[in-house]
Amino acid sequence: MADTRLIQGRYRLLEIIGRGGMGEVWRATDESLGRSVAVKCLKPLGPQHGRSDDNFVKVLRERFRREARVAASLQHRGVTVVHDFGESDGVLFLVMELLEGQNLSQLLEENKQAPLPVGEVVDIAEQVADALAYTHRQGIVHRDLKPANIMRLTDGAVKICDFGIARLGADIGFTSRLTGTGIAMGTPHYMSPEQISGSEVDHRSDLYSLGCVLYEIATGVPPFDLDDAWAVLVGHRDTPPVPLREHRAELPAFLDRIVLDLLAKTPEGRPDDAAELRHRIAAARSGPVLVDPAGHAAGAHPTAAHPGVLPRPLQPAPPEPRLPELPDWTRGMTTGHKAAGGSLAALRATPYDPSAGLTNEWTSIGMPPPVQLPGAAARVERPTPSPELLSVLASRHNAGLSLGRLGRWEEAGDVHRALAQDRAQALGADHPDTLTSRYEVGFTLSRTGRAAEALHEFAHVADGRERTLGADHPDTLAARQETAYVLGRLGRHAEAHQVYASVLASRERTMGPDHPDTLRCRHNLAFNLGRLGRLEESYRTAQDVADARARLLGATHPDTLVTRYEVAYTLGQLGRWPDALHAYREVATARAAVFGADHPDALAARYEVGICLGRLGRSAEALELYRELVAARTRVHGPDHPETLRARHGLGVNLGRLARWEEALEESRDVCTLRERVLGGDHPDTLVSRREVAVGLGWLGRWSDALSAYRQVAEARDRVLGPAHPDALASRNDEAHCLEQLGRHAEAVDLYRHVATLRRQQGAATG
Repeated sequence: MADTRLIQGRYRLLEIIGRGGMGEVWRATDESLGRSVAVKCLKPLGPQHGRSDDNFVKVLRERFRREARVAASLQHRGVTVVHDFGESDGVLFLVMELLEGQNLSQLLEENKQAPLPVGEVVDIAEQVADALAYTHRQGIVHRDLKPANIMRLTDGAVKICDFGIARLGADIGFTSRLTGTGIAMGTPHYMSPEQISGSEVDHRSDLYSLGCVLYEIATGVPPFDLDDAWAVLVGHRDTPPVPLREHRAELPAFLDRIVLDLLAKTPEGRPDDAAELRHRIAAARSGPVLVDPAGHAAGAHPTAAHPGVLPRPLQPAPPEPRLPELPDWTRGMTTGHKAAGGSLAALRATPYDPSAGLTNEWTSIGMPPPVQLPGAAARVERPTPSPELLSVLASRHNAGLSLGRLGRWEEAGDVHRALAQDRAQALGADHPDTLTSRYEVGFTLSRTGRAAEALHEFAHVADGRERTLGADHPDTLAARQETAYVLGRLGRHAEAHQVYASVLASRERTMGPDHPDTLRCRHNLAFNLGRLGRLEESYRTAQDVADARARLLGATHPDTLVTRYEVAYTLGQLGRWPDALHAYREVATARAAVFGADHPDALAARYEVGICLGRLGRSAEALELYRELVAARTRVHGPDHPETLRARHGLGVNLGRLARWEEALEESRDVCTLRERVLGGDHPDTLVSRREVAVGLGWLGRWSDALSAYRQVAEARDRVLGPAHPDALASRNDEAHCLEQLGRHAEAVDLYRHVATLRRQQGAATG
């Protein structure tokens, strides 16, 4: 990219002004507008990412676009302006305003790690708090606030950089690393305890990170300035920080107390929000001005003139209240990945944080309790695993997830299965990390088509989490939701509906109706209602979810589009094909704009547009669409990929609808041969193609050949699905119709009677 010197014919790169783990920052000129800009170029994926990692690369690009749009939407004097973003020669780039100044890390380095003047620290604190108050009101959390991401401009203004983009480093693999344990992390010196433990984070995690930054620029050292990764993690999680004034006596008391409040171990112990923090700083600054020994303004001590902003008592944050029935180790533990709707990208978009789950307290579950005095709680202590063992277990878990991201599900399952056994031995069978490993075992089983075994694993995890975390805990609900999903895969839609409805009620009660996990559950419920034949309910539920997601996430957010796709599908099932066509076209257009025209999700929506056109009798349009789709899928997936063959099948069907039967038969035969080789002779898609061959033979008057093909399909469906399955019965009807065309009426009548008998028996059994 440096050789071309020009990006997209517009941005001319002039000189590198910064380098980091994720790439380079260039001073550049926007030749279209004649202004100076900064261009941040993310490192291209290395040679370790081959063809098998294409899905991963596409997920990365999708996340980059999403995060860049988030950054570009922020308009505040304290946030770096993002002008544009894109991709050039495989390198993702951001175009930002060019800032003249230094980041706080550079200021400290220039100052030889001596602390900044007190007045400057207070001013930086107030400006960053103001910027965070704005971004948090937009519902955006930075998650990687650190000195290198905060710029002090030459005019004294302060700006936060890299909203959202820094998180992509974990996906690409450019995370910084502390030596000693091999634990890969983002920036551990500034991570909140909830980030370290793998818990959900909100805006108060940014406040903790800001506390770490202010501590460092005020004292010259981070709050936990330790060389060993394990010690840093334990420090954030368990150790009260040394008061700032023990490092630097001239610091004002109000600043000491504000920073220690920000460093509370629990989110509840910190200021409620950044706006409250800014108000406290501003009110304290408006009091009597202190001057440090160097003559710099140092802010004010709190006085009775400002009773509303008196700092909280200087003491460690109180421990979180614990429910007596929960083991100690359940507090703050890692919980694994939440189940996500939609595609593999949605399921595995968030990278695993292997530093999660370091609790320092362990309980053995399932062992006989020792004799206790009446009223005393029974507890059996398990030896605390060594940091080295925890690091090895975390690394193995991370390796299993990486294999899954590459689609190597069998290998991933082997890793998680062995890890689950080792975690059970080291931590206990009901320890959250053990259950997380078993959850991942279930996920790999589901991805490899072993739904019955996956159901057993998810049910075990759900029961274990309910015992230890409670029935309404988000992780318990995630396992139950996966149980419902697998039940649906097994065709047990009525049972799946009961589980989905129960989980949804719990999510609405504990999280609210608009929480992403609540909406994901309602989306799955809508899908399952359709499989139960309750199409009107399915349509209304999916439409409600689509409207809510559009309101909360935006009309083109991937989750919104997944639900709009489901709305379109249900409209088709209801026979409302013009409405379905309109809905699918909107989804296809939006996905092409967001992901790119060749993204698999965009192509899937275009495929459904073709289905609708065919249903509406517009086969010429459908034929043209499928020709384009075959070319795109061949380019993206290859000629033998199941999705390419699906598009070719649609092309053949529409050739037949246009009475071009010789061409239709040739296309169907080619697709059937390829599907048999790629998928197997009894695969449902292969049988659909073989039936299409029979249809073409019949239209060409070759009824004997058609009868042979229809019988092959019927026998395979009898063998795979059972003779009373609706698809098997439909094949026998096709066979009987063929016999009629051949004049073999007695055989046809016998076969029709046989089908009718099986249908009556099936109806009696289900009734």
